[in-house]
Amino acid sequence: MMELDQFTLDEANALVPWLQEKLKGLDRNREEYVTLQERFNEIVHDASRDGSKDDPELIQTAANVKDLAAKIEDGVQEILDRGIIVRDVSTGLVDFPSQRDGREVFLCWIGGEEKIEFWHETDRGFDYREPL
Repeated sequence: MMELDQFTLDEANALVPWLQEKLKGLDRNREEYVTLQERFNEIVHDASRDGSKDDPELIQTAANVKDLAAKIEDGVQEILDRGIIVRDVSTGLVDFPSQRDGREVFLCWIGGEEKIEFWHETDRGFDYREPL
């Protein structure tokens, strides 16, 4: 198994403000992505259009969808590159690999929380988190 970077509680909490901003931007991109994807589907299934692949709005919408998908991927990768495990982008659920009583655990944080106050075993998830 790959060795994960580990965080102390202080190190993880120091990243929370950065994470909040990063996830806020990702959420805006995700919302815009969903809207554009819906518009793309409307254009594709619009019987009054000729369905041509040369439709300028179709081309532009497809390009915008692709660009946003890449931005979201890059944003998630930036979080992963810091050693943080992303569980759910839409809720901002992440885990920080850490140590507790000499064993590996995850410090657990979800968007909206001011700081990390919970942890859980590495083989358990959010439903099993416990107060620090």
